[in-house]
Amino acid sequence: MYLHEYQSKILLRQAGVPVPLGRVAFNAVEARGCVSEIPGSRWVVKAQAHTGGRGKAGGVALVSSESEAFEAADRMIGTRLVTRQSGPSGLPVGSVLVEAVRPIAREMYLCLLVDRSSGRLRLMASAAGGMDIEEVAAEDPDRIASIEVHPATGLQPFHGRVLGAALGFSGSSLAEFQQLLKSIYTLSVEKDLIQVEINPLIQDDEGHLMVLDAKIIADDNALGLHPDLQAFRDVGQEDAAEARARDLDLSYVTLDGNIGCMVNGAGLAMATVDVIQLHGGRPANFLDVGGGITRERVSAALDLILSEPRVKTVLVNIFGGIVRCDLIAEGIIDAVRAGGIRIPMIVRLEGTHAEEGRRLLEQSGLELMAAATLDEAASKAVEVAR
Repeated sequence: MYLHEYQSKILLRQAGVPVPLGRVAFNAVEARGCVSEIPGSRWVVKAQAHTGGRGKAGGVALVSSESEAFEAADRMIGTRLVTRQSGPSGLPVGSVLVEAVRPIAREMYLCLLVDRSSGRLRLMASAAGGMDIEEVAAEDPDRIASIEVHPATGLQPFHGRVLGAALGFSGSSLAEFQQLLKSIYTLSVEKDLIQVEINPLIQDDEGHLMVLDAKIIADDNALGLHPDLQAFRDVGQEDAAEARARDLDLSYVTLDGNIGCMVNGAGLAMATVDVIQLHGGRPANFLDVGGGITRERVSAALDLILSEPRVKTVLVNIFGGIVRCDLIAEGIIDAVRAGGIRIPMIVRLEGTHAEEGRRLLEQSGLELMAAATLDEAASKAVEVAR
């Protein structure tokens, strides 16, 4: 789950990490009031959306008065911010963060994330802060220092010394950096965070560190342990179908094709997507309805798939291990009849009572095409979609 910048800074501030004084505003009037509450002569108004590159897309404005803050917020809130990361449809802006402008002597990059290849937390730092870190990694990877944290020992002083040296810190600056690193590490472990990215981490003209921008990603699987993080979820920033699937406890990812997929089991679902593409087709989604599939979940899954108007056909691929294929076939037939589904469906059933299931489909009188193998099912789906 992604957090907005202002939400990330709430967590960081609670953890003792220095962040600028700021306020969130949900309309232009509130933004104007924020300026009056925050001491200073210049402020920055930042659109809150789950995407990077906001400044280049017009989502960041420097202002010098209450009226300018009002105008900037009024221009941003209620629109969709289109950036290089958001996709062509952009993301809705429902609020802005208003902060006092801070003096900047240096900009740096700092990130703590879960490294899935090693199963450990990884710390990354670079003196090339304020830039797109992806570009730095591609063009000059030596500018990024990286070190793992062993889960048995946790964060150690040498981690801070290694990264601090890469950033050019020494003396009191190094000690301040090590304390900041410790606070971020503790926050990440306590809140089950997947990523804490700070870009830029700045050093002001007095040599003190401050987090100017931050992006935090929380682990969805651990949200039940953290109701305070659950309250931060902004469904408006999420794909509508994926948000609905989460509420139905279905594993769903939106893709850009026209062949809907309903499969039980994540591995089988991935294989189904691959085979469709192997035959020249384009899957519209990844959907794992789980091993304990029921009639109700079949109906909910089909409704979800068909909520995408671009879907021309649906490929159902079920392996009956725990469940019986004949019961799944009955569920599919009931769902098609109840929902008045008009598009063709290709159904591949394999496993327990698969023959009975295929016979029920053939005798239903509905536009349900049975397939004996995944290869046959994918071939039919691609042909129908064309």
